[in-house]
Amino acid sequence: MAIGGKSRGAKRSSSASYASTVTTVVFVTLCVLAVWMLTSNSISSPKITTRATVTDTNGDVAFSGSNDEQPIKITEDKDRAVFEDNPGQLPDDAVKPDEDKNSESDGKDSAVQETKHGLHGKESAEEQKKQKLSETQISEESVLTQNQETKQNIPKEVEDSKQTSNEEPNKVNQEENNNSSNSNKLDSSDDQDQIRPVEKQQVNEKPKERGADKKKKKKNKKKKTKGDAESDKQMKKTTTMNGKPKDGDPKKLKNDTAEMEDKQKRNKQQQNQEQQELQMQEMTNATFSDETKDKQKEILNATDALSSVLKTSTSQKTAEKDIQNEAQNQETKQRNESTTEESLGHSIPKESSESKKAWKSQKTQSENEKERRRDESDGNDGFHSYKWKLCNHTTGPDYIPCLDNLKALKKLKTTKHFEHRERHCPEEGPTCLVPLPFGYKKPISWPKSRDKIWYHNVPHTKLAEFKGHQNWVKVSGELLIFPGGGTQFIHGALHYIDFLQQTVPNIKWGKRSRVVLDVGCGVASFGGFLFDRDVLTMSFAPKDEHEAQVQFALERGIPAISAVMGSQRLPFPCRVFDLVHCARCRVPWHNEKGMLLLELNRVLRPGGYFVWSATPVYQKLPEDVEIWKAMSALTKSICWELVTIKKDKLNSVAAAIYRKPTTNECYDQRPENNPPMCDENDDANAVWHVLLRACMHRVPINQAERGSRWPANWPNRLQKAPYWLNRSQMGIYGKPAPQDFTKDYEHWTRVVSKLYMSGLGISWSNVRNVMDMRAVYGGFAAALKDIKVWVMNVVNFDSPDTLPIIYERGLFGIYHDWCESFSTYPRSYDLLHADHLFSKLKMRCKLQPVLAEVDRIVRPGGKLIVRDESSAISEVEKLLKSLHWEVHLTFSKDQEGILSAQKGDWRPTTYQAVI
Repeated sequence: MAIGGKSRGAKRSSSASYASTVTTVVFVTLCVLAVWMLTSNSISSPKITTRATVTDTNGDVAFSGSNDEQPIKITEDKDRAVFEDNPGQLPDDAVKPDEDKNSESDGKDSAVQETKHGLHGKESAEEQKKQKLSETQISEESVLTQNQETKQNIPKEVEDSKQTSNEEPNKVNQEENNNSSNSNKLDSSDDQDQIRPVEKQQVNEKPKERGADKKKKKKNKKKKTKGDAESDKQMKKTTTMNGKPKDGDPKKLKNDTAEMEDKQKRNKQQQNQEQQELQMQEMTNATFSDETKDKQKEILNATDALSSVLKTSTSQKTAEKDIQNEAQNQETKQRNESTTEESLGHSIPKESSESKKAWKSQKTQSENEKERRRDESDGNDGFHSYKWKLCNHTTGPDYIPCLDNLKALKKLKTTKHFEHRERHCPEEGPTCLVPLPFGYKKPISWPKSRDKIWYHNVPHTKLAEFKGHQNWVKVSGELLIFPGGGTQFIHGALHYIDFLQQTVPNIKWGKRSRVVLDVGCGVASFGGFLFDRDVLTMSFAPKDEHEAQVQFALERGIPAISAVMGSQRLPFPCRVFDLVHCARCRVPWHNEKGMLLLELNRVLRPGGYFVWSATPVYQKLPEDVEIWKAMSALTKSICWELVTIKKDKLNSVAAAIYRKPTTNECYDQRPENNPPMCDENDDANAVWHVLLRACMHRVPINQAERGSRWPANWPNRLQKAPYWLNRSQMGIYGKPAPQDFTKDYEHWTRVVSKLYMSGLGISWSNVRNVMDMRAVYGGFAAALKDIKVWVMNVVNFDSPDTLPIIYERGLFGIYHDWCESFSTYPRSYDLLHADHLFSKLKMRCKLQPVLAEVDRIVRPGGKLIVRDESSAISEVEKLLKSLHWEVHLTFSKDQEGILSAQKGDWRPTTYQAVI
């Protein structure tokens, strides 16, 4: 009998609770037997058999025990064997079938009937035999009464134990007594093999003794049958003679009848004596020679009775447990298929078409968005046999198509506002491949790369010549060394960072100030060392005569983009940066009615700080004094508060720190509306091809509007849905926006931990610069927060504008159109991630230029992970193979697929025409 759903401790406690009771009953029984044996004239006694039977709710026999049978032992859950294919069959004597029990019961009933028949036919029996039979019956009745009381006490104690424990005990699993019945199923999933409980080895203990018991029973049965036949024959003969007496002497007939009755009595007495001797021998052996074993058997029988009672009282709990098991097994099945399911993104719904109506995009907001031509071929023709060539451009291995478009630059009418440093993309993206620098090596890993990089990877020395004395960069053999200095922090960026914190303690690096914008970053040492303070810095600088300063930053593993404060808005949302920093950034803030400083005012969060560390703050040269006066008047007119001016004695510099207002009170009280407030129809978030304006946007005062409150401190802000996400607004995936946010984060946390970390063969210790080519809520980047990487989140210009959400949670990103080239140097990123990007892009532009751009910005040895529709996956795979990328994994299911590939060192040998 198997007891399931109950802990081992519970089993042992139940057995222990009934051990004393059963032992007492056995002891009383033995005492009665001993007294009877001493007082009886015969050495033999009638066979005493006790049987306790408990039925389950279906009326089937759940427990049947006898003192002359080998008890069935308990099988604990911990010893169950699980067989996936063939669980095997139990031994014949492991669980006694119902037929044996029924046959034994029938035999005993017939024996009782025969005994009664013999007693009625012996009217002339001696008084001593009647007295002996009477004593035997009294003894038997007393034993049966005591065992019946024991059986009645078991359910009572069970009820007591049930009341003191949980009202609904755990499920009790019981094997059917019939060998043809099926085992209980523990797993209801379709593809899960059935798991059957197997009795412990104790069930088969001493099988030879069981066989011997059966043989003895059969022998006794045969003797009984033979004796019964003779008795019937004699009785029949006597009846015939009494009914129709033959001729002869009546005395002789009477003597013959008496002689036959005496013979019958002797046979019956001999049969009873042999049967009683055999039973007494078995009882003596079981009781006196192995008393401990007998106690254990009685305890196990009582425990079996307990399990049956528990099963009867917990049928409802069993049904509930089955439902729970089925749900858990279904969940287990889903987890077992997590690799394929998670890899295909089945656990997250696709974008809702209705959600597009609830979200703005840069495409609908931008004033100067040019109409893009779409090729009718859908970008598919010709890529099967496409032959790649090297780009033939004067910039060689540093080619950036949208910043090195010589044809567009020649057509510029003016460069007054640095138009020549802005983006001018070709109408169709180039399909050539950028060559590798001579002597290119695998980049040095972070954090060592912050201090040194390979010279041949970025073979430029002009910056070292111009800025070497300011500890920007130095050449040392095959390495470029970065001492960590800058124009305003020659003695190291960390000292300078701590100096700013001491000047304004409320800056709180890595808590209140998490996302920083560094303007005119140089080689980005300021942002590189802010990682030590748990701060994420977006650094940018133009591609100018300083020659590849942003490329140095990216090679060092520091986030940066090539951009300029010129005639257009920066590609960032409004009110997203906690702090803006400018250390000798050479930006004329006071020119053009303060237009450039007003652009910083647009992207700076209300209550955020602007740190200006420049010579006009602490030098007294005429030009510096003039700039300081103009800057002071401008910052006052835009209501920036001058918090402090503090001098750094170690570096012999000073910094002026300003704070943006959190209300509109100052704007309304200005004596002159200069600079003016922006028109109400001007969307501060619209940036794609939008010209700069010399105006200010009002500070949000509605507590439910973004920018009215400061976000939670890092890292709490990462997992919390922004307070300004409207529950009535539909999210990207069709649910209320806050629920969508949570679902997206849970999805990417699961995918990254279960698949990306170990299932794609990526060595994350060699990954530093990561880009999510189509970020929604930034869930992918959030899932990587515990790894020493940074993620550039890209929100496509025609997608719902979710970039403010990404900044709100302490991450950063940029707007972009992937039908154009990205504003970064070649070989900038270690890993690119594209989730359902290419299937959308091929509706607007060809995929060949897009894959050429992917090849341009990924380093040799870098990775690409694509999750998309199966048709898009197939096209991307063929293009990557034509680029000689190594495709590690492709998998498709239900029209969804995943691809993982790695870039090699292959380059074409021929050049295309001059660009």
